[in-house]
Amino acid sequence: MVKVSFSSALAQKDVKKDAETLIPEEDKDAEAALPQRHQSRAWCWCMCLGLALMLSGVVVGGAYLYRYYILEEDQVFVCGVNYREEDFMIREEDEVAVELPNQFPLRQLEERIRILEREQVELISVPVPEFDDGDPADIVHDFQRRLTAYLDLSLNKCYVIPLNTSIVMPPRDFLELLVNVKAGTYLPQSYLLHEEMIVTERLEHVDQLGYFIYNLCRGKDTYKLQRRDRILGMQKREALNCHKIRHFESQYVVETLICES
Repeated sequence: MVKVSFSSALAQKDVKKDAETLIPEEDKDAEAALPQRHQSRAWCWCMCLGLALMLSGVVVGGAYLYRYYILEEDQVFVCGVNYREEDFMIREEDEVAVELPNQFPLRQLEERIRILEREQVELISVPVPEFDDGDPADIVHDFQRRLTAYLDLSLNKCYVIPLNTSIVMPPRDFLELLVNVKAGTYLPQSYLLHEEMIVTERLEHVDQLGYFIYNLCRGKDTYKLQRRDRILGMQKREALNCHKIRHFESQYVVETLICES
């Protein structure tokens, strides 16, 4: 009889070798990759958090810029100006500064102003005056069309005339002026200018005057105006039916007298 025996050490080596062969190589790789995957997830979370903080900063900064640089022009300003009762006529396109004498009574005028800088339009609402017989009015200064339109709310009539850039400040300049005095109630002391307009003809096609003037004057009797001092043969002493609108679109208060013969 032949007796066969195995060495225990050799058997243990064979068992270990068999156990190693039973574990697939890819499982070994998965175990080795676990720390790396955990590290990559942490890095991913950090990156997402950083992106979220950056986006929140962009949103907050954008809201700030939108409020103070874009919405500023769409605000409605309610402000006024102190002025003295002067007798200065607007004759030409150029204005000359005049010293203010103190013997004239000081008056106050308030109005609501909205400026659309991108559209190059100024919208002005003049309430019922408290101290004289002036008419309440809505006014549009359209710098693209180079036109001004007055809606006399007492008469429910519209009047259109070429824009007078010598006394009407451009939208950006007027907006800066209003923002600078936003902390106060009234603009610096001013004086009163007079201008006289004569109704010359009726306008039928208001839709050709641009969106803003059309929106102001649609459905209303609309007339074309001309400055009185530019109409040949017109005498100052001629009796006319006139209405006045006091307003401001710069440092000056203007009394616009609209007359019909």
